[in-house]
Amino acid sequence: MSEILDPENREKRKGRGFSRRGFMQGIGVTGAVAPALLPEQAQAQTPPGVMGPGAVAITLNINGKPMKASVEPRETLLDTLRNQLDITGAKRVCDRGTCGACSVLVNGKVSYACSILAIDAQGKQITTIEGFAMSGGKPHAVVQAFVNNDAQQCGYCTPGFVVASKAFLDHNPNPTYEQVKDGLGGNLCRCGTYVGVRKAVLEAAKMMKGGSNA
Repeated sequence: MSEILDPENREKRKGRGFSRRGFMQGIGVTGAVAPALLPEQAQAQTPPGVMGPGAVAITLNINGKPMKASVEPRETLLDTLRNQLDITGAKRVCDRGTCGACSVLVNGKVSYACSILAIDAQGKQITTIEGFAMSGGKPHAVVQAFVNNDAQQCGYCTPGFVVASKAFLDHNPNPTYEQVKDGLGGNLCRCGTYVGVRKAVLEAAKMMKGGSNA
């Protein structure tokens, strides 16, 4: 405190090349120059071909048909399907990629639509339950087996289970009960209809591939 109040000490501090006025002036110059550099730096760091941040036009291949949409880069495939393309079989439940209610097939592989950006799905083959549930006026074998085994309660998780079951049987046409249990582990049913679902998949396997496991 004495150093601050003593004029002689203040003069000594000035002699060291530091003063409050000089410090504030330095800040003023830096503050004026730095903002002018930021846009150039940001532009230099932006890679060419970046989409956004506003809505951009994209084309998605869904159930064998090209469909156009205008989406923000942050928009998920699930939002695009439901809100823009009126394809509502995939359901929004957890919205965190854990329950499987929004399951779709991307290039034949089960994927959570809530965890995929719509712009990243361009150029890929996307199949929703609407793309195979009915064919020639008849339900798909998995759909029919779900009905036969009462594998749906509230039905909200059912489309995701059907999609996952079809993908599972496409790669494992003659499964055991335990294999079905493990193969559908990525889908959750809040009603607890797991036994009916597993029996339905085994029945569908027999209908589709002549499976013999029960």
